[in-house]
Amino acid sequence: MRATLLILAGIAAAACGAIAVPVASAAESAELTIATLEAQGFDVKVNKIGSASLDECVITDIRKPRERTELVRRGDDLVQVVTQRSITVTADCSRR
Repeated sequence: MRATLLILAGIAAAACGAIAVPVASAAESAELTIATLEAQGFDVKVNKIGSASLDECVITDIRKPRERTELVRRGDDLVQVVTQRSITVTADCSRR
């Protein structure tokens, strides 16, 4: 069921030309934000600024959500299926 909803959401997003991306609140840690995005099926690329460990970082930017889709035959129909989702986050890890 979740996979079907993910596929349908991906098709709708592709049709609209946009992908809905959650916005991290300032109170959320970088680890939580990244884990949330990964749980939503994203392959997360992290641009890290500073040398602190990731648990001390704050996400300052979420951008470049991308989806790769393929047409898959289902019976006599071709259905567009999301095969990969990626997103880039910027983590401020500068020690304060």
